Amino acid sequence: MHEIYTADLKALADRGRLRSLRGRSGIDFASNDYLGLADSAELRQAAVDALGRGVPVGAGGSRLLRGNHPEHEALEREAAAYFGAESALYFGAGYVANFAIFSTLPQRGDLVVHDELIHASVHEGVRRGRAEAVGVAHNDIDAFDAAISKWRADGGKGRPWLAVESLYSMDGDSPNLAELFAVADRHDAMVVIDEAHATGVLGPQGRGLAAPFEGRHNVITLHTCGKALGTSGGFILAPKILRDFLVNRARPFIFATAPSPLTAAVTRAALAISRDNPERRGRLASLVGFAGNELRRRCKIEPSGSQILPVIVGSDPAAVALAASLQRRGFDVRAIRPPTVPEGTARLRIALTLHVDEAIVTNLFAALAEDLRAAA
Repeated sequence: MHEIYTADLKALADRGRLRSLRGRSGIDFASNDYLGLADSAELRQAAVDALGRGVPVGAGGSRLLRGNHPEHEALEREAAAYFGAESALYFGAGYVANFAIFSTLPQRGDLVVHDELIHASVHEGVRRGRAEAVGVAHNDIDAFDAAISKWRADGGKGRPWLAVESLYSMDGDSPNLAELFAVADRHDAMVVIDEAHATGVLGPQGRGLAAPFEGRHNVITLHTCGKALGTSGGFILAPKILRDFLVNRARPFIFATAPSPLTAAVTRAALAISRDNPERRGRLASLVGFAGNELRRRCKIEPSGSQILPVIVGSDPAAVALAASLQRRGFDVRAIRPPTVPEGTARLRIALTLHVDEAIVTNLFAALAEDLRAAA
């Protein structure tokens, strides 16, 4: 009965791509807890306070039934105000929120043009949606324009949708959003920006790289809570009419148990910390600059300029071996392999968080440089 699964797992193992769950060990260079909030005293106290005022752990049903709680609604109001959008809709996971956007909002006859490296949740949403879709070269804004022009020339009559991440999770780089919006304005297109790895870290008050464009009638942004904000879930920020459409038509919203009201309450505290405590972002920005210089100086690798530092290795086994060597030295660095990244670009993804300091970063890159020389 299980032979097909056994064979598939063996094939993955033979290619150096078998995945397994492992516990936390070593110094954190793998998580997305960029501001160190997930285990912070502030969020622990927020949870205690919420429980003390009677906020429940579970919602008990979908939000369209009895699961809608005042904490969900307060969080959405505060998120919309913080990010500068007309409305917000809270989901239990950023993946689900992205899936809801692309499986629900683009309509039959529309065209979704997305960066080829955009998150898997977008790809899955597009597959379940009604619109045609095309991927274009990474961070090539001219390719977005060309794809729309070709579609129009071939008879496309609907609305274009442009989809990017503001900070790419595996490369740590960003598109030129001003140029992207110029394309959108020329073609009367909607723009969807996944801010997952910029939320809380970049932009004014940690509002993300799309903050200058937030609130426009043709803008939807996704901000996740499970990275720099330290909790879980994700917001869709959008014009109210699109929020209402999602509430009525998005199956991932309609048929899912509502997110934990307790998590919503704690996320409200995380938003306040992000808004009112810029020193965390300042410390992280300083660490990013220091780490970039160390990576360049010791390993001869040009840094991304963000808190996500990819070290491209190439082959899957080589990336796994390099990660294992660093793990034995006490650094929790993970190998990222296809299909998460393109073929031939297996890598180490080094994530900088406030769990480390400059001395630890120096030790990491000294060890990495030694291992790279040994592998050469």
